[in-house]
Amino acid sequence: MHALGRLFLGAFALLLAVPAGFAVLALALLVDPTAQAWLTGGALAGLDMALSDISAGLPPESLALLIAGLAKALFVLLVVPPALIGLGGEILGRRGLLWYGAGCGALTAALPWFARGATRSGEAGLDPNRLAAEARLTLILFVAGACAGLVYWLVAGRGAGPARDDRPAGAA
Repeated sequence: MHALGRLFLGAFALLLAVPAGFAVLALALLVDPTAQAWLTGGALAGLDMALSDISAGLPPESLALLIAGLAKALFVLLVVPPALIGLGGEILGRRGLLWYGAGCGALTAALPWFARGATRSGEAGLDPNRLAAEARLTLILFVAGACAGLVYWLVAGRGAGPARDDRPAGAA
């Protein structure tokens, strides 16, 4: 019965952690000037693809593909890290704030790096401006993931692990 209760509590915690992470991510992306330029460029490219399809008499499939890709990326960044950290916390019996906050933040920040690979082939030099922009976006992802992890910890992480009897020895 304890496992079923923990499953429901974990699902509820995840249901609260994902919007919290999304809110922090959206706020940080709207405040950071580097991220604003990146978002503006992506939005204009998506609009250009959709308008070119419509003007050619085609259905706007590129816009649908862009939205599907964005939804997939948001799922991977906002749902997967708190779910994995929460599952790991339940299995390992971790109850620490650092496990959920820093662990979820680090996993969220590392996922884009894992997805594209540690090295890039075809790049001759390292542009310092690009590296600074990537570092800022990585920090934004860390903060969004840490926020989601902390919300998960507040709801379900503090009681993670197998059931414990907190009564003192000898008490009936």
